[in-house]
Amino acid sequence: MIPYDRNIDVSLLIGNDYPRAIRPRQVITGGEDDPYAQKSLLGWGIIGKVCLTSESSGAVVWNKATSCESVKFAVPSTAKEILCPQKVIAILEKDFADENMGGQSISMEDKKFLRIMEKGIRKRPDGHYEMPLPLKTPNTSLPYDRKVAENRWKQLNARFRRNPKFMEDYIEFMKDVLETCAERAPSSYKQGKVNYVPHTGVYHPKKPGKIRVVFDCSAKCEGISLNDNLLQGPDLTNGLVGVLCRFRQEEVAVVGDIKGMFHQFFVSEEDRDLLRFLWWEDGDPNKNVIEYRMKVHLFGATSSPGCANYGFKKAADDGEAEFGSDAASYIRDDFYVDDRLKSVATPDEAVSVMKASQAICSKAGLRLHKMMSYNKEVLQSFPIEDRAKGIADLDLEVDPLPIERALGVFWCVESDTLQFRIELKDRPLTRRGVLSTVGSIYDPIGLASPVTLRGKHILQDLCRRKLDWDSPLPDDVRPQWEKWRFEISELEKLNVPRCYKPPNFGKVKRTELHHFSDASFDGYGQCSYIRLVNEEDKVCCSLVTAKSRVTPLRQMTIPRLELTAATVSAKMSTFLRKELTVAKPQEFFWTDSQVVLGYIRNEARRFHVFVANRVQQIHDETNPKRWFYVNTEDNTADEASRGMTAKELVESSR
Repeated sequence: MIPYDRNIDVSLLIGNDYPRAIRPRQVITGGEDDPYAQKSLLGWGIIGKVCLTSESSGAVVWNKATSCESVKFAVPSTAKEILCPQKVIAILEKDFADENMGGQSISMEDKKFLRIMEKGIRKRPDGHYEMPLPLKTPNTSLPYDRKVAENRWKQLNARFRRNPKFMEDYIEFMKDVLETCAERAPSSYKQGKVNYVPHTGVYHPKKPGKIRVVFDCSAKCEGISLNDNLLQGPDLTNGLVGVLCRFRQEEVAVVGDIKGMFHQFFVSEEDRDLLRFLWWEDGDPNKNVIEYRMKVHLFGATSSPGCANYGFKKAADDGEAEFGSDAASYIRDDFYVDDRLKSVATPDEAVSVMKASQAICSKAGLRLHKMMSYNKEVLQSFPIEDRAKGIADLDLEVDPLPIERALGVFWCVESDTLQFRIELKDRPLTRRGVLSTVGSIYDPIGLASPVTLRGKHILQDLCRRKLDWDSPLPDDVRPQWEKWRFEISELEKLNVPRCYKPPNFGKVKRTELHHFSDASFDGYGQCSYIRLVNEEDKVCCSLVTAKSRVTPLRQMTIPRLELTAATVSAKMSTFLRKELTVAKPQEFFWTDSQVVLGYIRNEARRFHVFVANRVQQIHDETNPKRWFYVNTEDNTADEASRGMTAKELVESSR
């Protein structure tokens, strides 16, 4: 048995409630008293004595035992969901419910959260908002968990000793925390009203050297954590896809960021003892460890996103009368967490809205900065310290503007186009490697849906065959996968204009939304286009969004698949009417299935539950008279529903 060493971090704990992780998958035995090898989801392991004493029977002495297969992954707490093939299949076949296209309901706990915020929020003399921690019950009594924090502190110190650079970055980050966000904790506290929060540091994968200290409010003592006692609140975050769709509506686009958003909203003083933590006095490693407590809402508390969003929208409400409804609406509707994207018709309007929004934020103790726009007139209206980091040192008259990430989407600011950056890491030719690669393509709008559909289809096929996660790909699948993986690099050549309208298109007199749906035995989906007509009767069309899914493994008829795709079009219609700032656009729905049109227009016949539910949803969300038949000769639409190569997609966009 390996002796216990307190200086070694525990990297994996497996409870007896998850036997799947350690269930033997394969066993290689030796003699009666020899060690034996056992394979589990974690890889190979050796069980038994590896060193026989001189008094032990047997002539063989084991000095070292080495596994022939390395551990490939660690099983997280949710591994039973992540590793389940049925779960992956369900995600691939999900009927787009994840897009929240039908809105959301407010629970009783959400209403309680809002009442606590409304009653407890106040404005401090420095402009910042202060809010209580939204506890589920006001007389919550937590177990005394300082011992848990001390143990985690010892583990953190062991990591500091192993990695001096990590320690240096950590101390630098905490220096700002101590100056602006924390205070020394008083020696007295109320029994049951004190909680110690462990903390650790993580590096941003795309920003080398940039560390963030995360406070673990989920740390449990006697089976209870602070997060267990906090209300999460309603999701007040604007939908990511909706923000991106509005970002493409007008000609002049601007993006920006709120500095340290969570840490700009303070916690009521009576709740701060629930946010105590251990750190060196004055951040000096040569001094004693003392107790501090946070004055602001933590990055790590389940309630913090709801509190920050509530405070942010409160700032918009309070500043609307003084700074105008345009700026207030912009703050309410065009932010996604702390990132904001906005598009307006003219540079003057952009500058006006941004300046007013900065003023609203400033009065609430928030700083709106990191401005970026392809329009250099807009950029020059802001001081260098308010511009994005990548353009601070540029000569705007000469230097080209860089590529910016707008909510994860690559925006080439100079050409004002949306692009892809494909970073394919070396992955094993296994089902795990296929899942990792398919999931690495970030495409919230669906610009590459025809391409990603092919990758999803390969992954679904592997799940259907019930192959082990680390088994090599079958000989008939491997060429398909290697071909698709090689071709997706072509997506980097795809340049999609950010704005729906071409430059100098002029005033729009009519807006139309056209929704197309289609299905085959391999996949189904829909795409929505916006058609704009200006005062000179010139027309432009742009893809707004698209969705694609593999067909379910259970056998379904083509008419039912076509009806499912049409239902997605109806959902997308409701979503776009809500998200786009277009007044009553004309809508048209197109399908190549006469059966679906018959379902939608039939008012007398009763259908089976599957058909009836979807027809009813289409009737509820659309006008049945706006559904039309589109003739697809030579089965071209049927081919498209099976997906496209990246090269075909790039060629078709030109």
